[in-house]
Amino acid sequence: QLQLVESGGGLVQPGGSLRLSCAASGFTLDYYAIGWFRQAPGKEREGVSCISSSSGRTYYADSVKGRFTISRDNAKNTAYLQMNSLKPEDTAVYYCAAVRTFGRQPIYTIRVLNTCTAGDFASWGQGTQVTVSS
Repeated sequence: QLQLVESGGGLVQPGGSLRLSCAASGFTLDYYAIGWFRQAPGKEREGVSCISSSSGRTYYADSVKGRFTISRDNAKNTAYLQMNSLKPEDTAVYYCAAVRTFGRQPIYTIRVLNTCTAGDFASWGQGTQVTVSS
């Protein structure tokens, strides 16, 4: 059974850092693109960052560029989101998600990574709360 489990969330002061982890089980992460999404109360879920299966292509929302870094360790079947210089507006529940791209047309992967849209991702974790507050 395909499962994603996020960890690493918590309460941090503005300007602080957190590192989120997304551990996959029941499938091989190598064949999947990974995305990090967030949802604040009363707002729609938005794409924060996405990474291709080979780490060759990444996407960042404008609001996090230069502050967040997405990465993955396929040997550990885990993806990460390093979040630095956190702001109160980063407060949200953060989700990781996966979509199989192995065997798909390259243009499909390019589209998924260019848009980092929740609707393209089939498998989701349960989410981890990130609160940025003094």
